[in-house]
Amino acid sequence: MTTELVHVGFGSVVAVNRVIALLSVNQQPIKRLLRETREKGLLIDVTHGRKAKTAVLFDTGHMMLAAVTAETIAHRLASAAPPSEEKVDLWSA
Repeated sequence: MTTELVHVGFGSVVAVNRVIALLSVNQQPIKRLLRETREKGLLIDVTHGRKAKTAVLFDTGHMMLAAVTAETIAHRLASAAPPSEEKVDLWSA
């Protein structure tokens, strides 16, 4: 099993299989969720001081702020190659 990684800006990458949602940070419910996540110590900021455009929600409960748009990250996630499945022939072994 391989982990597929996707670039989200400024040298940061995320594991494709861990991403649940890409959220716009301009919505009030998302701002509240970000505040709660920050208070719990589960917020990761990879904006490098730039304006946050996207919040990435992970299956671990962590959230990440990115300076690239959700559309850009979604395009990169969609174009990531699916993990290759090796076929193993058990009978010839």
